[in-house]
Amino acid sequence: MTTDAAPKAGRRQWLGLAVLALPATLVSFDMFVLLLALPQLSADLGASSTQQLWIMDMYGFMVGGFLVTMGTLGDRIGRRKLLLIGAAVFGAASLMAAFSTSPEMLIAARALLGISGATLAPSTLALISNMFRDPKQMSMAIGIWAGCFSIGAIVGPIAGGAMLSTFWWGSVFLLGVPVMLVLLLVGGRVLPEYKAPQAGRLDLPSVALSLAAVLPFIYGLKEIARQGFSALPVAALVAGLVIGGLFVRRQRSLKDPLLDLSLFKNKSLSGALVSLLVFSMLGGASLLFLGQFFQLITDLTPLQAGLALVPGLVVSIAGMSFAPVLARKLRPAHLIAGGLLVSLSGYLLFFLVGADSGPAVLMTGFALASLGGGPLVALGTGLVVGSAAPEKAGAAASLSQTSNEFGAGLGIAVVGTIGAAVYRDEISENLPAGLAPGSADTVREGLASALTEAAGLPGAVGDSLASAAREAFVGGVNAVGATAMVLMALVTVTVLVLLRHVPAFGAAQQGGEGAGQAPEEGQDPGLPGAATQEPAQETGSPVTTAAG
Repeated sequence: MTTDAAPKAGRRQWLGLAVLALPATLVSFDMFVLLLALPQLSADLGASSTQQLWIMDMYGFMVGGFLVTMGTLGDRIGRRKLLLIGAAVFGAASLMAAFSTSPEMLIAARALLGISGATLAPSTLALISNMFRDPKQMSMAIGIWAGCFSIGAIVGPIAGGAMLSTFWWGSVFLLGVPVMLVLLLVGGRVLPEYKAPQAGRLDLPSVALSLAAVLPFIYGLKEIARQGFSALPVAALVAGLVIGGLFVRRQRSLKDPLLDLSLFKNKSLSGALVSLLVFSMLGGASLLFLGQFFQLITDLTPLQAGLALVPGLVVSIAGMSFAPVLARKLRPAHLIAGGLLVSLSGYLLFFLVGADSGPAVLMTGFALASLGGGPLVALGTGLVVGSAAPEKAGAAASLSQTSNEFGAGLGIAVVGTIGAAVYRDEISENLPAGLAPGSADTVREGLASALTEAAGLPGAVGDSLASAAREAFVGGVNAVGATAMVLMALVTVTVLVLLRHVPAFGAAQQGGEGAGQAPEEGQDPGLPGAATQEPAQETGSPVTTAAG
């Protein structure tokens, strides 16, 4: 049975993409400017160290906790409707954050920002998958959308620093207000509405179980990454896993589950999700060590350290932008695997770097790792969303973003812990003679603490301790590089196995392999472009349905 070619997107759809790119840019922008604003707002509000942590972490907790719920809710009530509701709440919460008069008020505002922020990525991704049914155009659109996160990361430190030098700390939160106003005013005109044609009810016990599973799990990951293994974070992780098991059990018994577990039977979706999770893990861990290396090993200022990351962010945009073009001729499995090998070469530099190396070595390593990940982020995200039935695109998009959220925290907790353990072992073996027990414990906490301790010691002893601490830290960086190379190799094999049947996007439309014919054994149906649009009879809006 043949399938008509998917319709091409026109000017209205590309204008809609420009609108959807706004919140993507804002998310990474907001993260970087908050890091810059934290010292000022803490002093102004009198925030304790614990309150500062909650100010930083509350957004991520709420985003991670509500992603699955919001992705599925958008499928039920309409993705444009949920996006615009989220934008309105995000704008109001930004005003609340900007004019907060106490740490508690700011923490509450950050919680509202996180809940509304959880509506943005799933809704925008799902809308992109509905607006761009041609696989070439869909992959290009998702590449542009993903690249906007890097653009926000580049512009954030520069614009945020300029604003903080002129205005008060709350001004950085006001940046989100005009962005959301544009989304509300223009989005309602140019974005189409999509929702599942037969949406079931939202199961509130499942929502509660998902929150009860995700929130303690994320908390445990963050605390382990911050303080190491201790009773409370480990208990939180275990509680999250147990409740997660209950959540999965309930989903299997529901007619209209909050999360359709059958999505994971799709090899394309599962393979892309696993790959994105691991890539996010390594990105989170490498950034943790990069910042310290640039500032504490090569003596760059914080601004210089931030600028040292810019080349990697720029080439990541290039990787995301060119991957969809190359995917018209090359199978995604081959293109993504080739990119991952480039990333592996970048992590090889992490493994080889020495304490006497300049910043250029890890700048190059980070750039190669980011460039090689471009095809995975652009094409993998498209495969996650495009492999699901159109009426489940919101749920699939939430899975993609959840893997990124968990990946960053998991990477810092697991891969970061490996690097920290190597540091502690090496510094313990090379402590200068005569160091007081209390000082030795401080030195083992990390490189920054060791250098502070060394600065207070006399001449040769202090120099010896500083040198040993730097060598031990670089040993941790080398361990992170070795771990990353092993994981990159495993993910490369995973991609080649699970995505081997996905055709080049050009072939899917030209009557070649994978076009208009039954999938070969083991191949996933429902690849990008394997759906057509039919007018909705009940809502008057276009609703996508799987091609027969």
